Amino acid sequence: MTPDLFEQGAERLTAHQARLAPEVNSGDRSAGYGRVHEPGSLDLTHGRILYLEDVNVSFDGFKAINHLSLDIAPGELRCIIGPNGAGKTTMMDIITGKTKPDSGQVFFGSTIDLLRHNEPEIAQLGIGRKFQKPTVFEHLSVFDNLELALKTHKGVAASMFFKLNGTQRDRLSEVLHTIHLEDSVTRQAGNLSHGQKQWLEIGMLLMQDPKLLLLDEPVAGMTDFETERTAELFLTLKGHHSLMVVEHDMSFINTISDIVTVLCDGSVLAQGTLDQVQADERVIEVYLGR
Repeated sequence: MTPDLFEQGAERLTAHQARLAPEVNSGDRSAGYGRVHEPGSLDLTHGRILYLEDVNVSFDGFKAINHLSLDIAPGELRCIIGPNGAGKTTMMDIITGKTKPDSGQVFFGSTIDLLRHNEPEIAQLGIGRKFQKPTVFEHLSVFDNLELALKTHKGVAASMFFKLNGTQRDRLSEVLHTIHLEDSVTRQAGNLSHGQKQWLEIGMLLMQDPKLLLLDEPVAGMTDFETERTAELFLTLKGHHSLMVVEHDMSFINTISDIVTVLCDGSVLAQGTLDQVQADERVIEVYLGR
């Protein structure tokens, strides 16, 4: 990473910590963003949890990602918008190891080069991804779905004799409360509404304790009530996790966003508050319309 980006990242980290200061104490999870880096942990000392620089990828001559540079601070909720074909999904594919770029850098924290890792390894590092269509075990209960998602050894023998300990039960209860499914714990997942299935899948990701969540059109197909509850959920997660949210629902984005990045033709077209990007003539021309 270049020195100027390090300095900018440190400034953003300081500002982020200042915003969180009234809400956390030294034992809170969010306070960990300012701690000295320890070997084997995610290094956030330069104020970035995700960093992409000059990333390029082409498919059969089509430039899907074109000199893309982007960074996200710890605890940030970043919204990504843009027209179809702008490169939003391909960008997520690169971050999660599904697609390898032709050139560029992609770092998780200051030291983890994501281009040296495959998809399972990246998930283990602490990056969770949710696709637009919910993927849950529909014949199992809400409780069983969350239990299966626990970060445990998945061998046959270990699975046969597995039993939740007190800490794991507390974590599962905490996630149930966070995703608004405490009253549906014994319900079969297939009987949940579309929005509830989305929340359950987000809960399954949370059981893995990810540091960064990538969420692709999470409120598509939801009712107004479900969309409102999802906004509440994301604002609850903000600060404790970093979130990248790809979405087209501008009302939803207005509710949750601090910074909005507009992608077009595989690169950043504009970035700022929602009001700022909505007033940008280039964004109006290629995405919002008049």
